[in-house]
Amino acid sequence: MPTDMGVEAGEVIGLLEELVRIPSHPGLERQEERVVDALGAFLEKHGLACERSEVAPGRPNLFCGLKARRPGRHLALLGHTDTVPLNEGDPGDGFSARIAGGRLYGRGAADMKGGLAAMAGALAALKKAGVLERGMVTLAAVVDEEMQSLGTEAMVKGGFAADGAIVGEPTCNVLCLGHKGLEWVEVQFVGKAAHGGTPEAGLSAISAAAQFIRLVETEYVPALRMRPHSLLGPATINVGTIRGGDQPSTVPAVCRIAADRRLLPGETYASVCQELDRFLARIEETMPGLRTRVRRVPGGMATLEHLALMTEPEHPLSLAALAACRQVTGKPDRTGVFPAWTDGALLSNFGGIPSVVLGPGELFQGHSPHESVELEAVAQAAAIYAAAAVGFCAG
Repeated sequence: MPTDMGVEAGEVIGLLEELVRIPSHPGLERQEERVVDALGAFLEKHGLACERSEVAPGRPNLFCGLKARRPGRHLALLGHTDTVPLNEGDPGDGFSARIAGGRLYGRGAADMKGGLAAMAGALAALKKAGVLERGMVTLAAVVDEEMQSLGTEAMVKGGFAADGAIVGEPTCNVLCLGHKGLEWVEVQFVGKAAHGGTPEAGLSAISAAAQFIRLVETEYVPALRMRPHSLLGPATINVGTIRGGDQPSTVPAVCRIAADRRLLPGETYASVCQELDRFLARIEETMPGLRTRVRRVPGGMATLEHLALMTEPEHPLSLAALAACRQVTGKPDRTGVFPAWTDGALLSNFGGIPSVVLGPGELFQGHSPHESVELEAVAQAAAIYAAAAVGFCAG
């Protein structure tokens, strides 16, 4: 980060070290609270006032705003304070925050405490340098993104408003204009149990599920490929689990499959169910007495649908972020799409806040045993966020 912005890169890296050393994964009591404490202490040390809003006991969202004297646009910098747990059987670098070869290692380094530290550093730099002449910047550090997005849902339902948002997930500091939506759907097949010696007396739910999977692979996937989005590509479906039957000598009465369905703009949970129901109706016609049902996998989300995100390249937010990347990195303009889902979709679809994804680190590092982030990329991200805020808020 440029020294004329007021905060040295070393301070940002120091904050990142502290954040990574604090576990904040599911299963911990008051899961994200200590991360919020550390983040708040850093911001307050730099003269910024913070507010907390408890989403659940011991699980607070943190908001920190910097307002210029003159009116302008309001930019939100959104990051999540939770992580996934350590990898079972291979804890890797754990919460060590060790530094080697210009990288910092440990759970959450890439996903996304690197982005969170950079956002806090950007806000502190803007405060010290006094270069935010118009508008307002708010850092929103939210809980529970890795599970049900309770933190961002609370923001949206609480009426949080802004003119644009940057979500700090790991994109190698490349501006990503959107991503596909995400639904986990469960398809249940209910047949009739019978003795394995007289299978004709039963109705195999597993056989029905096998027919469904075959239709998905031979008809549904090719149909999805025929209707791609210009930037996001085609929608996808992946059958991830199948469970059914009691034991080999019993015709299985129940079978369930769970699938990951990635949505394009305009697609919804209801539209996906309608498509799947058409395949299921065909199977029921060939197997009289079979019953089927599609439902959302419990626990995959709270209440708001995980729709797609897409912000136009010509939107002022996109242009400001792209200009900031160019200014800081000196590289030619480059945009992409993010391969995973983010809370930005909730802000955009339900909060009316256009959002893009931009942050340090590589996505493949997230959730891995030796998760790491390049230190230079974290410092660079802080400078990008600060420059994007100045440019966007001045409009």
